[in-house]
Amino acid sequence: MAEVKLKNIIKKYDEKTIINDVSLDIKDKEFIVLVGSSGCGKSTILRMIAGLEDITSGEIYIDDKCVNNVHPKDRDIAFVFQSYALYPHMTVYENIAFPLKMRNFKKDEIYKKVKEAAEILNLTEYLNRKPKQLSGGQRQRVALGRAIVRNPKVFLMDEPLSNLDAKLRVQMRSEIKKLHERLQTTFIYVTHDQTEALTMGDRVVVLDRGIIQQADTPENIYYNPQNTFVGGFLGSPSMNFIPVSIADRTIRLNDTTCVLSDAQYALLKDKKEVIIGIRPEKMDCSAYNLELAANIDISEMLGSEKIIYCTINGVKCSAKLDAQKKFGKTAVLHINSDEFLFFDKDTQKRLKEEQK
Repeated sequence: MAEVKLKNIIKKYDEKTIINDVSLDIKDKEFIVLVGSSGCGKSTILRMIAGLEDITSGEIYIDDKCVNNVHPKDRDIAFVFQSYALYPHMTVYENIAFPLKMRNFKKDEIYKKVKEAAEILNLTEYLNRKPKQLSGGQRQRVALGRAIVRNPKVFLMDEPLSNLDAKLRVQMRSEIKKLHERLQTTFIYVTHDQTEALTMGDRVVVLDRGIIQQADTPENIYYNPQNTFVGGFLGSPSMNFIPVSIADRTIRLNDTTCVLSDAQYALLKDKKEVIIGIRPEKMDCSAYNLELAANIDISEMLGSEKIIYCTINGVKCSAKLDAQKKFGKTAVLHINSDEFLFFDKDTQKRLKEEQK
């Protein structure tokens, strides 16, 4: 299949920089997810890889070949759009076969490839239907089938599940992952949905204003964010960030003080103020050394757990608690200070041991 490499990519519209010096190596057969809020540049990167957008500067390589000046149809990629982009007057069979007809494949070869794709995607019984006779999930599978028959080096997918309802999105996430495992092809997938990013990608690339904030495994992105943007963007609810002051090896949270461990003190001894980061599910630990009384603004029941939105140290926070836990206008949160992540107050970057 193919590796994809982006080297110092810049994209400007007039004088506005949309993509700012992005470099990224995507391995052969890797499933990589570009995630970020609307306008962060993720779809623009995908379209530049496809050749649908010009590059202001930098280089894009597919299989060690620079494709800056290669026409989209000659890049050996398949693009699955958010809108399905099916031809309404054609049957499912004709829609899937269309790219092969455009390349003058023989009829028997087209038939074989379409049948194979239909079997992979469970579309065999729908081949004679028109798109209007299909559900949203079935239409998306047709769009995937049209990409599969081309046997491309790289699959590009631009928010392909955003038009589906929540239940169908979960089903299609699983189907796309299985498809990747079966085809063993490089997948580059764009989404604004953090759940899709964390559940689907071998690696996740978090973008903000055209800059890569972190590119890492889903586990590292979630548990070891490199800055407050990444920690705040991924997770539902997102990571809590609480500014605190440090004095005499002690930090204070409301009326509670916490003595820094030796490792934490070594990391923070030159700091007077930092930002603590802690995930909502870590706000009620069984092994705890801090008890905090939080003033509750609102609570939400989510089956086996409750989410409370509260105030700690004057900052709005959230916590995931067991659904059986009883509380009134306040709740006692049990926190283990070993779960704290520390961020620089000015740069918002994660403070880690190597930065001592």
